[in-house]
Amino acid sequence: MLGLVFLYPWLTLTLATTDLQAGSSHKYELLWVLFFGFIFVLIIQSLAAKLGIITGRHLAELCMREYPKHVKYGLWLLMEAGVIAATVPGVLGTALAYNKLLHIPFWGGVLICGASTLLILTLQCYGARKMELIGVIFISIMAACFFVDLSNVNPPMGEVIQGLFIPRLRGAYATSDAIAVFSSLIVPHNLFLHSSLVLSRKLPSSPKGVKDTSTFFLIENAFALFLVLLVNVAIVSITGTICADNQLVDDIISTCSGLTLNSTSVLLKNVFGKSSSKIYGLALLASGQSCVVATSYSGQYIMQGFSGMRKCIIYIIAPCFTIIPSLIICSIGGAPHVRQLINISAIILAFVLPFALVPLLKFSSCCAMIGPYKNTTGVVQVAWILSTVIMGINIYFFCTSFLSWLVHSELPRILNAIISTLVFPFMAAYIAALIYLVFKKVSVSVPLPSTSVSSETEVEEVRRQDDQG
Repeated sequence: MLGLVFLYPWLTLTLATTDLQAGSSHKYELLWVLFFGFIFVLIIQSLAAKLGIITGRHLAELCMREYPKHVKYGLWLLMEAGVIAATVPGVLGTALAYNKLLHIPFWGGVLICGASTLLILTLQCYGARKMELIGVIFISIMAACFFVDLSNVNPPMGEVIQGLFIPRLRGAYATSDAIAVFSSLIVPHNLFLHSSLVLSRKLPSSPKGVKDTSTFFLIENAFALFLVLLVNVAIVSITGTICADNQLVDDIISTCSGLTLNSTSVLLKNVFGKSSSKIYGLALLASGQSCVVATSYSGQYIMQGFSGMRKCIIYIIAPCFTIIPSLIICSIGGAPHVRQLINISAIILAFVLPFALVPLLKFSSCCAMIGPYKNTTGVVQVAWILSTVIMGINIYFFCTSFLSWLVHSELPRILNAIISTLVFPFMAAYIAALIYLVFKKVSVSVPLPSTSVSSETEVEEVRRQDDQG
């Protein structure tokens, strides 16, 4: 059960800022958002893995086959933007970690991150398992470091457990902070990677083999998510325990009021000493580097699926399209703008996410997924409901944030009018594109089972009825 653990560093790094702020502002009261959110992630990503198992193709390949030319290339462009946005926090975290641990300048850490990522990606030549093992080592280091810092804090376990299972929204901005945490749980590139990584395994063709393989990946996925949940609980608990102390000095209270990846190191150093800050830096290094590798790896599958180019070419081109723009963005932004860059990345990921979620749900619930391969109706319905909620939240907050900015903007009135003229049609086109994907009919070709005549008859009969309907 090592492979899928490799996929989850982004959860810790992308969620890090929201976790830190949730812990410092609300102590343990938003842990339930993480718990129930990870159940949603488990459902969605299990559908992605099962889609790859059943069809023998990953999500990008299915999008390429099923959608018209202008749609599939539009999706490709959005997914590439999403991969770059997901890579930026990893590069930032890695560069900050090198600065904290070895006093390397920020730009130097950015360059080292890019070079080490390209080096790790060359391990694909020796098989996917070698690279996955490197990812697992990074995640193990990260988890060990956060748990060591957690042991120094020693939070009250009773309150932590209550926070995990008792939903509460108390205090200022609790609702918006909960939504921010929930919205950051799933990123688009992971859906493509989940449907792709299963194809590196030897997949059976019989109904029983498909069912057993799907069950195995569900268990593996749940195990990996459980580890990442523990790490995120540790992050919230560390800041929640420190910032809830009523005897804090003014400097620490000021730091708690706006925690970032960078200021957390200062907070730990002031409270527990230099060693705790170094441990945090090591965790940030492992998480950031693993994040960049995972996003670059998924970018290869996305480009290969949408372009149809040969893998040997993709191995060279795809990392450049992912890493080089991320390095340029991080170098220009620099250490002073880490928080702003992470916030912009989160906005882009929220904007792109529906264009990965909707195709996945359409392919998972389409009429071709029948007979012994059919997904449970309840699971698909729950996935659609939760996905609709998270997409609605993203669209609502994007629109309201823009309106709030427009109302309080100090720009000249004519400039505000021009911006509004451009943005509102853009949002209308965005919503129209989502409606198109929701109602666009797709038909995934699924191989027939090879061991059961009755199952073949059932599949053919359902397909015949569907064609007549």
